[in-house]
Amino acid sequence: MSPLFRRKAAPQERLVTLIRKPGCHLCDDAQAVIEKVCGELGVSWEGRDTTEDRALHDQYWEQIPVVLVDGEQHTFWRVDEGRLRRALSG
Repeated sequence: MSPLFRRKAAPQERLVTLIRKPGCHLCDDAQAVIEKVCGELGVSWEGRDTTEDRALHDQYWEQIPVVLVDGEQHTFWRVDEGRLRRALSG
């Protein structure tokens, strides 16, 4: 469908997923940004652990942390607060 005709999702309909692993300082940094932005915008977020999901590990092991917005890869390694905010607001 053309972007012109897509319905803009309300914040409560959005979902940010942080794919991470234990002991990862970049993952901790990413989570802090996600908590801040999602909290301010009223967007839900979830964390997924690659040590508990083999498919996630196989897909993302060299990009951790990975951030998905509504199931689509948004970024990896470092999360830019402004870029995430724009993706969730626009």
